[in-house]
Amino acid sequence: MIEQVLTGKNLLRAMYQVQKNHGSAGVDHMPVTKLSDLMSINREELTAKVFSGEYFPQAILGVKIPKGNGEMRLLGIPTVTDRFLQQAVLQIITAKFEFEFSDFSFGFRPNRSLHQAVIKAQSYINDGYQHIVDIDLKTFFDEVDHCYLLQLLYRKIKCRETMRLIRKWLRAPILIDGRLVKRRKGVPQGSPLSPLLSNIMLHELDKELEKQGLKFIRYADDFSIYTKSKATAQRVGNKVYKFLRNKLKLTINREKSGIRRPVHFTVLGFGFVPTYKKGERGKYQLVVSEKSWKKLKQKLKTITRKTTPMSFDERIQKLNEVQRGWVNAFRMASILNKLQNLDGWIRNRLRYCIWSRSSGEKV
Repeated sequence: MIEQVLTGKNLLRAMYQVQKNHGSAGVDHMPVTKLSDLMSINREELTAKVFSGEYFPQAILGVKIPKGNGEMRLLGIPTVTDRFLQQAVLQIITAKFEFEFSDFSFGFRPNRSLHQAVIKAQSYINDGYQHIVDIDLKTFFDEVDHCYLLQLLYRKIKCRETMRLIRKWLRAPILIDGRLVKRRKGVPQGSPLSPLLSNIMLHELDKELEKQGLKFIRYADDFSIYTKSKATAQRVGNKVYKFLRNKLKLTINREKSGIRRPVHFTVLGFGFVPTYKKGERGKYQLVVSEKSWKKLKQKLKTITRKTTPMSFDERIQKLNEVQRGWVNAFRMASILNKLQNLDGWIRNRLRYCIWSRSSGEKV
């Protein structure tokens, strides 16, 4: 398999993909724009080291970003060289796992999307599965057990060199606030391989849920199970909790997990409200969750704030970009009335920017 990974065609495709994704530099400060030079000058030396097992990845750069709820999420940014090699491995091994993945797994997979997951959740609810087991995995990407994950990988990847390379990436230390930290578990978000590795790990959960004949959806580490009674939901929730703890060695965030009714349930930024249409008792339509509205409004506040160093035309351009992206993400929900109200709020803030500029203030 390592021969397939290191073919010129596969490496060239990996290089283009990494350049297309842009991304920040890692601990060596090498930008993505230098990757072409690396391929033209050091390609043979690099591939020889990988093939012989002499290649060692550099440390991962740890970057903390806000999650929106006051907490921080730790991203792990590999060097551009490591991202390039991970992408090359990803392109070869994906096919070995993809065809086995569940139809109810929607995250980071070809021809599958967040919108498909939300529509499936709505169809379950409107079919009467309105007692929902909502489970939040506590820092999933930081808790993945390396030994178990490597066992799952070895079932499909029998190549010693490829497995050795993946193991080195999993064990690479992470640089946090100037201090190197050893890693013996976890798959840092930010590498090309992490979405596939998370799907491989949680595919074991998918198989268990399918074996029990349950209705569920999963998008990366976000998943929910749909049942017709509270008693069934409680029984299913307890079984899943034990499976995650004992088999996958993952921890559930009990404060954010529980059994929900549709009006108190959100999935991937969407909520549910009754349709209140004649002849449609027990049916629900999609709305945008309060948390998603709050995040949008916060972004718009930042753009329209007078103290934000941006020209008026730049503000308009940025506003259009944010609103276009947000509307595309939530186009399936009932958002017209709220968007109209939001439009008036934005106009008022922009008028204040215009007034400030005409008064000689810098905007």
